[in-house]
Amino acid sequence: MSIEQAYNNWASQYDTNKNRTRDLEGKALRATLASIPFETCLEIGAGTGKNTEWLMRKAMLVTAVDLSEEMLKRARKKVNSNKVEFIQADITKDWDFKTQEYDLVSFSLVLEHIENLEHIFKEAAAALKPGGHVYIGELHPFKQYTGTKARFDTEEGRQEVECYTHHISDFSQAAKQCGFKLVDVNEYFDDNNRNDIPRILTLLFQKSST
Repeated sequence: MSIEQAYNNWASQYDTNKNRTRDLEGKALRATLASIPFETCLEIGAGTGKNTEWLMRKAMLVTAVDLSEEMLKRARKKVNSNKVEFIQADITKDWDFKTQEYDLVSFSLVLEHIENLEHIFKEAAAALKPGGHVYIGELHPFKQYTGTKARFDTEEGRQEVECYTHHISDFSQAAKQCGFKLVDVNEYFDDNNRNDIPRILTLLFQKSST
C-alpha cells in the first residue's frame, strides 16, 4: 500500500484514535514556534489541520500541503479561513505548489516517510525568505529504533505506513548542505517522563539572511 493510500484510509479515524505521537507533536510545535515571528507559512504535512488552526492565528497566510486528499478534505471542513490554502502535493517532486517566499516552512510527522532528505531541504531553502526558519517535528529516531512507526487499526487488521529511519545527524547534515544553521533542538517525552525514551524530536533551522 502506498503512503498516500495509507493516509487516505487513515483519515476517517485520524482525529479520534488515541495517538500520542500526533498529540505530543502538536504541543512541541506550539512550544517551539511560540516565540518565532512569521507572517507567511508553508505547512508540510497539514493532515487534518491539527496544526493549521494554530499556525493561521500567528500568520497572515498559510499554504497547507499534504499528500493525502482525504486528510485534506477533513482539514478543509475544520479550517474555514481565507488566510489558508490547502493543496494536495507530493513533496518528493518539484515544489511547484509554493506561491511565494515564506517566513516559515514547517514539517510535522512527514519526513519519516521521505527517503531523500537532501531534496527536501533544497526545496525548503528555495521556498524561504532570507533569515526564514524551518521547523521539523518527527517521531524520535530512538522510538524508531525500537520498532515504533506510523500505524493504525482497521477491520482488516493493523496497517503500517512505509517509513525511513533518519538519525539526528542525517537531518543536521542535510540542512547544513543547503545553507541552514541549527538554532534549536529539543526532545519531548510521554507524560514528561525524562527517564523514558523520548517520543518527539524537534529541530529548528534558520536560512542565512545574506
